[in-house]
Amino acid sequence: MELKLTSRAVTDQQGRPRRFHYSLLVDQIQSGSFSCENYGVLVRDEDGSESSLPGITTNALRIDELISLLVEHNVGPASLRDVVDDWL
Repeated sequence: MELKLTSRAVTDQQGRPRRFHYSLLVDQIQSGSFSCENYGVLVRDEDGSESSLPGITTNALRIDELISLLVEHNVGPASLRDVVDDWL
């Protein structure tokens, strides 16, 4: 499931306006009678490019922290993986 959270207008290094859209990805993990939610992120640019990283954490507070960081620093699709790798 994809939950759209927010969008941010930014100016890239060449001075062009861009708009990034940030979404929370939610999947269910099933193991026998046990079930929990697994969270990831998706960043989409209005130009059509996007990057997603599902299954980052099962901790809702941690994914909220990550998404806040992504939005605050205007992280786009091209740098999503590097930022998340550093965050982990």
